[in-house]
Amino acid sequence: MLKRAFVAPDPGRHRLRHATRAVLGIGLAVIVCGLAGHSLAGAITGGLAALLALFTVTDPTVRGQAVTTALLPVAGLPVLALAAGLHDLPVARDLAFLAVMGVGVYARRWGPRGHSLGVFAFMAFFITQFLHTLPGQLPELYSAVLLSLLVSSVVRFGLWCYERTQPAAAVLAPVAGRGLARATTRQAVQATAGGALALLAGQFLSGDRWYWAVGATWWVFVNTTSRGETLVRGFRRVLGTLAGIPIGLAVIAPLHGAALPSAVLVALGVFGIFYTAAVSYTWMMFSVTVLAGTLYGLLGVLDPGLLALRLVETGVGALGAMVAVLLVLPVTTHATTDAWIQRALRCVHACTAEAAARLAGSATADPAPRVAELEALLGRVRLSLAPLVHPLSPFRARKARAGQVLALLDVCVREVRGLASVAADPEASHDARLAAACWRVEASVEALTAPVRRRPGAAAASAGVLPPVGVAEPALAHLHSLERALAELAAPLHSSPRAPLIGA
Repeated sequence: MLKRAFVAPDPGRHRLRHATRAVLGIGLAVIVCGLAGHSLAGAITGGLAALLALFTVTDPTVRGQAVTTALLPVAGLPVLALAAGLHDLPVARDLAFLAVMGVGVYARRWGPRGHSLGVFAFMAFFITQFLHTLPGQLPELYSAVLLSLLVSSVVRFGLWCYERTQPAAAVLAPVAGRGLARATTRQAVQATAGGALALLAGQFLSGDRWYWAVGATWWVFVNTTSRGETLVRGFRRVLGTLAGIPIGLAVIAPLHGAALPSAVLVALGVFGIFYTAAVSYTWMMFSVTVLAGTLYGLLGVLDPGLLALRLVETGVGALGAMVAVLLVLPVTTHATTDAWIQRALRCVHACTAEAAARLAGSATADPAPRVAELEALLGRVRLSLAPLVHPLSPFRARKARAGQVLALLDVCVREVRGLASVAADPEASHDARLAAACWRVEASVEALTAPVRRRPGAAAASAGVLPPVGVAEPALAHLHSLERALAELAAPLHSSPRAPLIGA
């Protein structure tokens, strides 16, 4: 797990640049807040606003990111006022918190921008509980939020906007549906129900730190769809929190809030959050725990009892999320996985068609966007299959089949990427065998995804039709390997109902 987080491949050093820029942007935002005369509470609020802006705003274009960042105060500042105004009205405060939670999750139906605004609104309510904000503090917090967003935006869009040199990221629309069949609607109901359970249990454990449980429930639901994904994420959240507590006891507590070493730990925590988020949720939560512990140290309230309470509240919040996804409008892991795998296979079909058209001489065909979409879909399939391939999964047969599916989809992505690279060569020319191979790839995909499918062996039967190719014919070589991988996918995807993926 440690190797996966810190030695995992980082193409283009994207994660390193992302994390380094975050430390720079958040650090400058906090420094500017301090120079502007804000209190520690104001600096913490501003730092969190900068962190959320740099972490959650993921629109595919730089312009879209800038627009979403500009809209964050529209979502967050009214919620800050609402939460502060309800400080002395616990019942109304709790109901408002749950409403913000439900609306924040529902907003994900509008894509990355809806997700970012929903997260910012929820965390605005959360930070008022963390700092026990009163209405009289609102002008300072408003100023800190606006100032920090401005500073972090200057860093992101001005000083170090490396995204301008990269192609736009693929944005995957959620699996379609209407009413309660829509994933975001189901999740909004589930998150509100889980949040209510966490709130009640959290307040039973602590009248002051109950919001930790609600926060844990919220973050468990982020980037999950099925009950299996949510269960795994809840487990990893608790594990990451547990791993971070010894650091709090051995390193943070003895500092007694000393400014310089605490600032170093905050920077390390921020770097860890951004650097590990894409590869290990457990290590991201470890970094969050270190960051939160350091902030409590700066506030002068950190002690072993507080760290233990944080662990218990996190466990309660994760449990609330798990109960909600199991009992309230549950979505099975297999149903979600089937949908994403089918989308990935259709994208393979589209990539192949675009590459073939380009090789045939079409000036408008371009497989590159499709390849980016396919890679994003593979990432979503990995997330969906995570419960089945988890080391603690008791279902060995399903785990083996899921691993086989992932391995073969990896081959498909690699070969499609290679085919697109060949198609980009202006000297590549059309070959009659190329069209025939593309037709066979299309047939293989249809056999795997059509409602009425051929026998598993039918797709495999075409694998040997393509004649041997040499190194001088790279396009045909990629298609040959792609066709073989699709044929081999028939077995795990059409296996027994005991291990249902597609078609089970």
